Amino acid sequence: MSPQKPKLTVERAQTGVRLEKRMLKVLKALAEYLDMTMGDLLEGIVLHAFEGKCAFGEETLKTIAELKKIYHMDYGADASHNMTEN
Repeated sequence: MSPQKPKLTVERAQTGVRLEKRMLKVLKALAEYLDMTMGDLLEGIVLHAFEGKCAFGEETLKTIAELKKIYHMDYGADASHNMTEN
C-alpha cells in the first residue's frame, strides 16, 4: 500500500463560466456518474491538462463517448477555436 499524500489546503473562488450547452450537459452527467462536484471534475481535468496528461482512464472515456452521443455533442477538440454563438 502506498503512503497517503498530505491534504493540500486551497482557497476556491466562485466563477461564472460560460460553456457550450451540450458540453455542459456532458460534464454535469459525468460529474454525477463519478459522484463528484463539477468543480472537482474541472479542477482534475485542468490539472491533468497542464501536465499534458489525460484525466480519464479507458472505461471513463467510453462513458464520456456514450454521454456525448446522448447529449448530441457531435464535435471534438478540433472545434475548440472555431466556435461561434448564435
